[in-house]
Amino acid sequence: MIHLPALITDLGFILLIGALVTLLFKKLKQPLVLGYLIAGFLVSPHVPWLPTVQDKESIHTWSEIGVIFLLFGLGLEFSFKKLVKVGGSAGFTAVFEVLFMVGLGYLVGRSIGWNSADSLFMGAILSVSSTTIIVRAFQELGMKGSRLVELVFGILVVEDVVAVLLLVLLPTLVSSNGFEIGNVVAVTTRMVFLVLVWFIFGIFLLPAFLRYIRDLLDEETTLVVAIGLCLVMVIIATAAGFSPALGAFVMGSLLAETPEGHHIEKLLNPVKNLFAAVFFVSVGMLIDPKIIRDNGGLVALFTIVTILGKLVSTYLGALLSGQSRKTSLQAGLSLAQIGEFSFIIASLGMTLKLTSDFLYPLAVAASAITTFTTPYLIKSSESIYRWTDSKFPDRFKILLDSYSSSIKRQGGKSIGGLIASSYGVKIILNSIVILAIIFGMKSFVLVQLDEHLQASPHAGAFAFIICLVISAPFFWGLLQGQPSKDVDAEDLRRIQSLLPGITLGRILLAVLLLSVMIAQFVSLPIASGALAGIVVIAVFLTMLYGEKLYAFFEKRFLRNLTEKGKETHNPAEFDPALLPWNASVETFDLGMDSSLIGKSLRELSFKEKMGVTIASINRGDRQVFAPTGDFVLWPFDRIVCFGSEEELSELHRKLNEDAEKHRWVQPFGGKYQLSSFVIENEDPYVGKSIRDSRLREDRKVLVVGVERGKNRILGPSSEFVLENGDLVWVVSE
Repeated sequence: MIHLPALITDLGFILLIGALVTLLFKKLKQPLVLGYLIAGFLVSPHVPWLPTVQDKESIHTWSEIGVIFLLFGLGLEFSFKKLVKVGGSAGFTAVFEVLFMVGLGYLVGRSIGWNSADSLFMGAILSVSSTTIIVRAFQELGMKGSRLVELVFGILVVEDVVAVLLLVLLPTLVSSNGFEIGNVVAVTTRMVFLVLVWFIFGIFLLPAFLRYIRDLLDEETTLVVAIGLCLVMVIIATAAGFSPALGAFVMGSLLAETPEGHHIEKLLNPVKNLFAAVFFVSVGMLIDPKIIRDNGGLVALFTIVTILGKLVSTYLGALLSGQSRKTSLQAGLSLAQIGEFSFIIASLGMTLKLTSDFLYPLAVAASAITTFTTPYLIKSSESIYRWTDSKFPDRFKILLDSYSSSIKRQGGKSIGGLIASSYGVKIILNSIVILAIIFGMKSFVLVQLDEHLQASPHAGAFAFIICLVISAPFFWGLLQGQPSKDVDAEDLRRIQSLLPGITLGRILLAVLLLSVMIAQFVSLPIASGALAGIVVIAVFLTMLYGEKLYAFFEKRFLRNLTEKGKETHNPAEFDPALLPWNASVETFDLGMDSSLIGKSLRELSFKEKMGVTIASINRGDRQVFAPTGDFVLWPFDRIVCFGSEEELSELHRKLNEDAEKHRWVQPFGGKYQLSSFVIENEDPYVGKSIRDSRLREDRKVLVVGVERGKNRILGPSSEFVLENGDLVWVVSE
C-alpha cells in the first residue's frame, strides 16, 4: 500500500476547510482572516467530530514560512519614499499611539498580577491595528480617498514599521530578563547598525545584480530569485541573533526600491496568500475554548482596553499633530482593533516560551470581537462625533480648534523652538531636581528606613510618601510653570493657541517621572495599579471639573498675556478664543473625465454654494494664484482650496461621487501657508475694500478671513472694507 505523508493529508484538509469557511465569509462580507481563524479552530483537537491535523510540527513550520512571506510582502509594499509621504501628522500619531498602548497594556497586565513578560507582550499585541480589516471596512463603506483614509493609512504604514522593531526587541529584552535602558540601547544600536550595513550593501549590489541578469528573467525565474534572496537574508538575520521576520522585511524593502520591485510584489501575492492562509489557520488551531471560557473576564478586559485605548491614544495623538477634533475621533474609531501583526507577536511569545499559554487565545478572542465591531464603529463615527462633541464645553472646543490651526500654520519660529525657548529651561531643571530627589531618597532614606523598620514591606511606602511630599513643589513647577519672560507678545499668542499640546506633554512627562518614583519604592504590581488608579481618578476629575479648571488656567494665562503685550497691542483685539480659525487648506486633482472640466469658477460658485475659497490652481508648470471667476478648469488641474472642515468635507463628498474621476490628494503642508497680520492705522489698506487694497496683486496673498473685535468673517467678499485693528488671515506661498 502506498504511504501518503501526513503533511500532504493535513494540508489538503486545512486548505479545503479554509476554502469552504472563507467562501462563506466572503459571501457574508466578513474579513477572510476571521474565516481562517475559525477554519483553524475546526481542524483543531477541540472539535472532536471533525478530523484533526496529525503532523503539527510540519504545519508549524509552514506557518513560520507564512510569517516570513507576510513580512517579505510587507517590505515589498514599503518604501522610504512612501514613508516620507506619510507626513508628520500620521507619523507622530502612530508613534504616540504605539507607545501609549504598549505602556497601557503593560500597566494593565501588571495591575492584574501578570508577570513582566506577559504584560509587555500584551502591550505590544494591543499596539498594532489590522491593515487588512481596516482596508476592507473602508472599501465596503465607500470611504476611499477621504482625508480620514489618508491619515489612517499613513498611521498603518508607520505602525507596521514599529511592529517589525517590536518583533526584534521583545524576545531580546524578555529573554535577557532586563528592561534596563542599557539593554534597550545595546539591542537597538546593534540592530540599527546591522540594518544600515544591509541597506548600504543592498542598495549598492542588488540593482546592479538585477540589471546584470535582467535578460534572463521571466516570471518564474524572477519569483525564484526573489524568494531565494529573501530566505538568504532570513538566514543572515537569524545568525546575527535577530528575528527571521526582520530579515524578510529588510529584503522586501530593498527589492521595493529596485525597478523590479512592483513586478516581484505581484508575482509573490499567490505564494504569500497560500502560506498566509496556513499561518492564520495554525493560529486558529491554538484557540482553546476552555481557556477563553475560564478567562471570560480577561477577554472582556482585553477587548475594552483595545477599543478604548486605541480610541483615546489615536485621538490624542492626532489632535496633538494638528488634526481636527472630528478627524481625530474618526481615526481613533477606525483603528480600534488588533489583527494579523498581533497574532505574529503573540505566536512569537508562545513559540519562544516567553509568555503564558493563556495570552495567545485571549489575543485571538479580542481580535475576533474587535474585527466585528470595527465596521460599525467606522460607520457610526459621524454620529459618535456629534454626540461626544456636544458634551465638550464651547471654550474647550475653541481651544482645540486654535491649537489645530496653529500647528498647521507656517512662518515664524518652529513649534519645537518656540516651546524650547518658552518652557525648556524650567522643564529641564524641574525634571532634574525630581530625579535627584528620587534617587537620593532611594540611596539614603530608604536604607535608613529599612534598618529602623527591620526591612518592613511598609518602608518603601513611607519612603515614597516622603519623596512625593518633597518633590511636590517641583511637580507643580513642571506642570504650571509660566513661559519665559523673554518671550515676546506674538510668541505668547502662539503659545496660548498651542496650550493643549504643551499641557498634555507636561502631564505625560510628570506621569513618567511619577512612575519612575513609584517603581523605586513600591513593587511593580502595586506600582502599576497605583498608576492605573491615578489615571482613572484624573480622567474622572477632569470630567467633573475640566471646564472650571480650564477657565482658571485661561484666566491666569490671559492676565500674563495682556501684561506682556500691553505695550504694543490692545488685548481686546486679540481674544484667544477667536485665534486662529477652524479652517485649513486642502488640495485635490481633477480627473480627465470630471464633469467640472470646461466650466468657469463663476459657473461652479464654490464659494457661494459651499463657502470654499479657491486659493490657487496649478496647471503643469504654471500656477495661477487667487484665480478670477473667469478661470476655466482643465483636466489634471490641481486645485488648492480654503475653508472650514465641514465645507471641505462637503466639497469632497461632491467630488467623490465618482471616485475614479477625482483623486483626493494630501492635506495642506506643501507650498502654501496660512498666516495673519494686523491692519495698523498708518497702513494704506485702512478704509479700502479688499479689491481696492490690491493685497492680492501687491503682496501675492489671498484674504480668507478677518477678525474684528469679537466678530469673525470667514471668506469675506471683495467689497468688504478693512478697518484699523482688523486681524487679516491670508493664504500665501
